[in-house]
Amino acid sequence: MAVTDHSTTRALDCGKTIEELSDYLAMDRIPYDPTIETCPECLNALHALHQVAQLSRDLIDDDAAHLPPPPAGWLDAIMSSIHNDVRAGRSLPLHHPDPRVQLSITEGAVRALLRSVSDQIPGTVIGKTQINGDAEQLGAPVTIAVTLSIAWGTPMTPTAHDVRQRIYNALTEHTHLNVTAVNVTIEDIHGHDTTPREQQS
Repeated sequence: MAVTDHSTTRALDCGKTIEELSDYLAMDRIPYDPTIETCPECLNALHALHQVAQLSRDLIDDDAAHLPPPPAGWLDAIMSSIHNDVRAGRSLPLHHPDPRVQLSITEGAVRALLRSVSDQIPGTVIGKTQINGDAEQLGAPVTIAVTLSIAWGTPMTPTAHDVRQRIYNALTEHTHLNVTAVNVTIEDIHGHDTTPREQQS
């Protein structure tokens, strides 16, 4: 299922657009396109688009009688957030014992890491991600802000706490950012959670 909205063209730094990548994903990535499959930005975008496409299929397959209408512009907002997140952005330094060696990770890669957190939690989709502070200075305090869309019926407070903790753990494990706070805001509710209540406890 393509999740393409051609009303707005969103180009990545590599030149590919979110719309092109959505169409490529809809064709099951056939024929193989090496310019996409070897591009980190494209691969991050494909991963995020796959999650959104799966969510769209789940909502369509669900009983429409139980579903509240999605907020206006919900899908387009998610697509725009993916476009913004996968762009390379700033270079964030990493520690190395040899002072002559300089290592860094792109801001886009860190944003993709943040977005991957919702893959681990059914019924959640991360919308916007933001790294606030002088992240280009090793050791400088930074805060993380993300918005979240959750499935109808999902408990808000425990889910937000779970996302917050998983983000902190992921950044601690994979980056050298000095994260002083992770702020999670639930902005949207989509569909409804089909997981039996006894499994949510």
